[in-house]
Amino acid sequence: MSEPIDPLDHGEMEPIRLPEPGLESIEASVRKLLDRTAEQAKQLDSLSAGPGSDPVLGRSPSPFAGFGLPAGFPGMPGMSPPPPPPPDPKPILELDGEALEDELDALTDWVDGFLLPAYGAEVTTAAPWCEQWQEHQDATAWLHSLWMAYTQHKDPEAGLSGMLVWHRDFLTHAMAAVRAPGGPLSACMTDPDRPSHRLLPGPKPSARPRPAIGPSGEPGDDS
Repeated sequence: MSEPIDPLDHGEMEPIRLPEPGLESIEASVRKLLDRTAEQAKQLDSLSAGPGSDPVLGRSPSPFAGFGLPAGFPGMPGMSPPPPPPPDPKPILELDGEALEDELDALTDWVDGFLLPAYGAEVTTAAPWCEQWQEHQDATAWLHSLWMAYTQHKDPEAGLSGMLVWHRDFLTHAMAAVRAPGGPLSACMTDPDRPSHRLLPGPKPSARPRPAIGPSGEPGDDS
């Protein structure tokens, strides 16, 4: 029950004063009304963005969002398959067949298009070279390792000093090993006007001595 209303001296009515429980009920109703108004505003924004679109993301929402599944859930009709993971880098000497040919083509493009124009010093007896370096396995392995290190250190995640580290720790040492006077290309071109290519014979398989077998079948028994 509300308190009685007494007229004021000037003929005005005194405001109605509600008890505290009544105020709490009104505040709860106002909060519910504000929440409902905010929810309706979100629905209006969604409708104004066009059918089948998400006003926040700017793209069609996932039909599986209510089930906790991503928009690109594989195996569902109309969904794009996930991109394949990047292949693990392998040393080029561990590849064969088509994989080896593809990697060798990519390496040749990098050596001819970037490495030699920028860092290919003059061909001399102190710095030989070979136009058929792909046939030298040791030189190919060195250059491929140098290329993989370059790819790693030019990545933004390597930081601003990534390329400096590549120059200091990889480029100088690898090129010195490949083009050393007694290195893998030492029997090839030492004068740019006289191209040459020759594969030097490598070490033969190890000759492991075997103990002599005596008549009794025991090693070292000559009786």
